[in-house]
Amino acid sequence: MRLLPAFWIALVLAGAVAAAHAAISEREAASLKTELTPVGAERAGNAAGTIPAWTGGYRRADPGGGIRPDPFAADRPVLTLTARNYRDHADHLPEGAKALFARYPDYRMDIYPARRSAALPDRIYDNIARNAVTARAAPQGITYGVEGAAGGIPFPIPKSGAEMMWNHLLAFWGPAREVNVSTWVVSADGTADKTTTYREITDFPYYYPDATPDSYGGYYFRTLHMAVAPPNRVGQGYLNWQPINTRRFNFAAWRLQPGEHRARKAPAISYDVPDPDSAGFVSMDEYYLFFGGLDHYDFRILGKKEMYVPYNNNRLYAQDVKAILGKDHANPDLLRYELHRVWVVEGILAAGQHDIVKRRRLYLDEDTWFAVYSDSWDEQDRLWKFGHATMYLMPDVPALILGSQFVYDLELGGYAYGFAFNGEPAGYKVTPPHNPALFTPESMAARSVR
Repeated sequence: MRLLPAFWIALVLAGAVAAAHAAISEREAASLKTELTPVGAERAGNAAGTIPAWTGGYRRADPGGGIRPDPFAADRPVLTLTARNYRDHADHLPEGAKALFARYPDYRMDIYPARRSAALPDRIYDNIARNAVTARAAPQGITYGVEGAAGGIPFPIPKSGAEMMWNHLLAFWGPAREVNVSTWVVSADGTADKTTTYREITDFPYYYPDATPDSYGGYYFRTLHMAVAPPNRVGQGYLNWQPINTRRFNFAAWRLQPGEHRARKAPAISYDVPDPDSAGFVSMDEYYLFFGGLDHYDFRILGKKEMYVPYNNNRLYAQDVKAILGKDHANPDLLRYELHRVWVVEGILAAGQHDIVKRRRLYLDEDTWFAVYSDSWDEQDRLWKFGHATMYLMPDVPALILGSQFVYDLELGGYAYGFAFNGEPAGYKVTPPHNPALFTPESMAARSVR
């Protein structure tokens, strides 16, 4: 783990003596226009020249819908990691990737030239600049919530691991989306099964164009899922609301079963409740590598480092899923990795809390704040699960999102591939906000299959 740049050391030390999780000063925030990018990443490249400077990201006009093409298709790998040489590059790898290299002789990473393609709409940058000096912890504590922020990551110059994790939870996917997504499970014997496909409609009220810290209603994420496959699940629905302050607003979720005409309360997408669609490979809090409440863990910053991470994987989304899912791991021919800087944040189970994962390590991309990897240890301190994002570039929005995710079980073998929209004609469709009435149990019940 490399040392933090002197600029960041000063900020982190200042945070240690400042009022707990208070907003930063105007003077500190001014660095978002100089040393740092508008989201708080280092604007400069690295000394070796293997990570370029950020010059605004990659933007272009609307490609016309569907899967966005790969703008870097002409690139060729500059390095290939295999079971024979990965130890020479171990400091650039998460623990889970090292475990896959050690277990599977055919596991491989093709490393491509680094492209700092991340960009956001200008209005989001303006919101982040405001959040920098107004965002603060909820009165109950930073692990429970955030106040004084809307429309952009809340803490572009974070001073704690929890603030970094809120940046991940509140990273930009668009103001709303519509997408058909599937979950696939590859068992330890290599058998691949699609467990479900559902139509997802999601709003991010926190990112509505006119959102203010007081206007979006206390829930930063509202989503409606309606199953469209397999046949025995058609008509099954799920509705979830995620709160910005888990002490002030409750996690809220409802389920709809085929043939029923009313929605029933259900476990929220948070904590270690098993995901029924993933055959036990994924817990609710492993959506997007980490999702939901932070309060089960004490999060601390381990440092910042250069790592080979999945990035600009648009060609992956143009492939049939069956070409992606190998017997033991994803097909390495279809994945692109690049050298980028990430923040490493570790969560240790907090006193008095219980979770099936005792310790989590998240690797947060400096240019988006999305987690690109997660390592998880069980109650016996054994490395158990490895989460792996893919990072999908949408230059028409513009945005670079976490995208589809792999979760590997390193103890039993097998893995899940979730939030997969391969083969879906509309791809990931960013939309204007929907009618709020859509995200109610009554609306979901009205969609019941009779």
